[in-house]
Amino acid sequence: MRLSGWNVSNLGLTYAPVLLYAGVIGTFGILSPSFLSTENFLNIFVQCSAVAIVAIGMTFVLLTAGIDLSVGSIMFLCSAIAGTSVLHGEFPVALALLFMVIGGLFCGAVNGYFVARKGMAPFIVTLSMLFVARGSGLWITQTRSMNLPDTFRQLATTRLLGIPVPVLVLAVVVITAHLILTRTVFGRQLYAVGNNPHAAERAGIDVPNTLMAVYIISGACASIGGMITLAQLAAVSPNLGQGRELDVIAAAVLGGASLFGGRGTAFGAVLGAVLVETVRNGMNVIDADPYVYPVIIGLIIFAAVLLDSTRHRQLAKLRRRKIRTETS
Repeated sequence: MRLSGWNVSNLGLTYAPVLLYAGVIGTFGILSPSFLSTENFLNIFVQCSAVAIVAIGMTFVLLTAGIDLSVGSIMFLCSAIAGTSVLHGEFPVALALLFMVIGGLFCGAVNGYFVARKGMAPFIVTLSMLFVARGSGLWITQTRSMNLPDTFRQLATTRLLGIPVPVLVLAVVVITAHLILTRTVFGRQLYAVGNNPHAAERAGIDVPNTLMAVYIISGACASIGGMITLAQLAAVSPNLGQGRELDVIAAAVLGGASLFGGRGTAFGAVLGAVLVETVRNGMNVIDADPYVYPVIIGLIIFAAVLLDSTRHRQLAKLRRRKIRTETS
């Protein structure tokens, strides 16, 4: 069967993240054979697990053509709540982790309320939450670092069946998200809202509640990502989560999520996070100049956004051709 030029181009754009990841692995594998070791790949998954989990939540938001700039600050605020609960409130670690989830859900609900119920722009709402959550966390911690008990570090270092707990948590989150997106009515509604919210509303979908839900999910994922980060650091620092929103958005977009809405997968978000961390890990393995790291990551992100916009334009052209064919 012969493929048209457009089909070949579309396949290339669709599977660009996979092709890019394969290219990165091949390049670093040639430059340093030790890069291809099983232990190194496991380390990559451990290091990117927090970003990958938050990127999954971000994918839910991007599916509706929204954005959440507050995830990094939510990670910090939830971590500050947990640290203060353990050190000053003398609550058990399990209860402190529960407080983190509640904090993430609350912040997500606030974002969702103003986006879904008040019709405010997601960019403005979540940017405001970025400053509010960051400021609240700094107020709670009094801008001081807090060293936490070893119990927190054990959450990151413990292995079950030889697999680190952060990787297991990531596996649970990505499988749950994948089932929600592919096996539930809510998942199908997300794609419908992202592709055309007005048509989705006419079809009987409760668009406001759908938008509300995705920001709550994003907040919950941010709190879980904060747990893993907190466990890896065993300390709450004033800059925890700072700038993470950029890494998270980059991972989601690199994994195939569209900034225009209606396209993205949970496994794609993980692939994007792994891709970013693989580049960092590979450059560290080959002992590259650390000042080059952000340049390379920035170029990869730019390429991913360029591919996304190119594919969006091609799909728009194809739709116009179909409309002209049907009306002629």
